[in-house]
Amino acid sequence: MSKYQRPNIRRMDGYSWGEQPQDRQTIKLNTNENPYPPSPAVADALSNFTAAELRTYPQPTADVMREHIAKLHDLSTRQVVVTHAGDEALRLAITTYVSPGGTFASTDPSYSLYPVLAQIQDARTLRVDLEANWSIPPDFPAQARAADAQLTCLVNPHAPSGYLTPVEQLHRIAEEISGVLLIDEAYADFIDPKIGYTSRELVTQHDNVLVLRTFSKGYSLAGLRLGYLLGAEELITPIIEKTRDTYNIDAISQSLGIAALQDQDYARATWEKVREQRQFLAQTLNDLGWSCLASEGNFLLSTPPPNSIGAAEIYKRLKAEGILVRYFDHPRLHDKLRISIGTKEQNQVLLENLRHLCR
Repeated sequence: MSKYQRPNIRRMDGYSWGEQPQDRQTIKLNTNENPYPPSPAVADALSNFTAAELRTYPQPTADVMREHIAKLHDLSTRQVVVTHAGDEALRLAITTYVSPGGTFASTDPSYSLYPVLAQIQDARTLRVDLEANWSIPPDFPAQARAADAQLTCLVNPHAPSGYLTPVEQLHRIAEEISGVLLIDEAYADFIDPKIGYTSRELVTQHDNVLVLRTFSKGYSLAGLRLGYLLGAEELITPIIEKTRDTYNIDAISQSLGIAALQDQDYARATWEKVREQRQFLAQTLNDLGWSCLASEGNFLLSTPPPNSIGAAEIYKRLKAEGILVRYFDHPRLHDKLRISIGTKEQNQVLLENLRHLCR
């Protein structure tokens, strides 16, 4: 271990990412990727991109992309910053709004990168347990305010449960906390449209709300690393002008991201297919004796039958059969598996293996 590390870096543990197999035969249902390919428009943009275009720097603030994103959300371009995936958006929000020694707040369990980024910033963390039904406790904003949290992060739909916090509750939280509220909507594209969830008014009605979106899930571009933040101009401007890396979005990513944004019909069609398979998989698992939480993400948090070999062993045996799901060694998750929604064919293979393992 290097003696030159900052003390807080020496003390911390790093982020543990999901397994990434090298072969193409593995059925990968462990990292919540979209099982369908990106829009054909993305492939066209990639094939038409010339190497000569790499000679010069990209547009520094990805302004054309910002214009498309702003139009999509009916906001001003000045309310958008494009980031190197959602993870950079989180890092920028923490760097910009949380002082070393300040407090970062979130729920528990939640996205495990949150506390890692807070520790890198040498910030304190407040982690508030979710209710038994995975909802945010009513006193959560009071706890965040009492801790003087400078940034509060909530993933909605929640990961790993898939629980969707009503937008009315998010308004109340934004009003009651003392710092910035970041709503991580990495999985929002998969919310049932009949629910009518929209966070635009959170951005327009509150000067302390940031909304995070990513291209990794909804647009099938996890390998590209693109995301963005929406917020009041006074929240976005310091990120663009001060804390964001220079030329943080390369020319290829800008070109492909614009192509994906322009083909909303294709993206929405994949979201609908994921929702259909989510319903099918949940119903079939329930019929097999599993317990599945209602989810608005592209994954299910599922508990095996009581008389089964248990979640940890099922995870291991599925892996041996070339099927990856996610197991978390966490007090509230040790008896559960998080299963990303695959294609119809992938889900059928998964179910056949689970029928055998739980017989």
